[in-house]
Amino acid sequence: MAPLMSSVDLLRPFAERLRAFIADPQAVVDLRRYFGIGVPPGGMPFTGSRFEHLAGGGDRPEVADRITAEDLIAVQTLSVTVPVPVALDILEGRLGTRLSGLLHAIPSDIDMVDAEEDAVADGSPADQAWSLLCEQYGVNWVIAGKVMARKRPRLLPVYDRIVRCAVGRPPSFWLALHAALSEDDAALHRRLLELRQAAGLPETVSALRVCDVAVWMNHRAVGHACP
Repeated sequence: MAPLMSSVDLLRPFAERLRAFIADPQAVVDLRRYFGIGVPPGGMPFTGSRFEHLAGGGDRPEVADRITAEDLIAVQTLSVTVPVPVALDILEGRLGTRLSGLLHAIPSDIDMVDAEEDAVADGSPADQAWSLLCEQYGVNWVIAGKVMARKRPRLLPVYDRIVRCAVGRPPSFWLALHAALSEDDAALHRRLLELRQAAGLPETVSALRVCDVAVWMNHRAVGHACP
């Protein structure tokens, strides 16, 4: 009988794929293009470059624990839209109240690499908020994840089908990413900060967002075939 694989062994292919994207010299070029750094006259950054910055960000203290209309517009910069009935319930109804209670329990001032695993584990307030949107209100998992990333950009990552195709499908993307960032004395996290600096991006662009954009741009360019 083959020996049982540890959780570290199971996550190693995920971490290796992630590191390969981040180590690619193209990553700096892609980040600069995405965020409109050094683009030629008439060139335009990707609309997603406004995701974290629109209206000062979704995690600024006065709105960190509630989802605003600005947050819903910010999500649209990533080419998705919260369904109108759900958006209205968030802004004016019980769903908004429930999400605010959960957001209040999610730290807004910590990077994923520095957070305890419990902060992104199944059953955590972050997971409960994501599940509330997906399971009780029928919001697509990609959209729900982008809503959460807007509210907690340092702790929770953007995750869509292109990124999933690029790095694989771990049982929990949040936990797998947390483990990858924490390995080798946070080497991957430090590399992401180096990429941010090399691309000339402001510190308001989180390490998680640097990771997402680098992977997304690279895999998008070659064309992904995963469903």
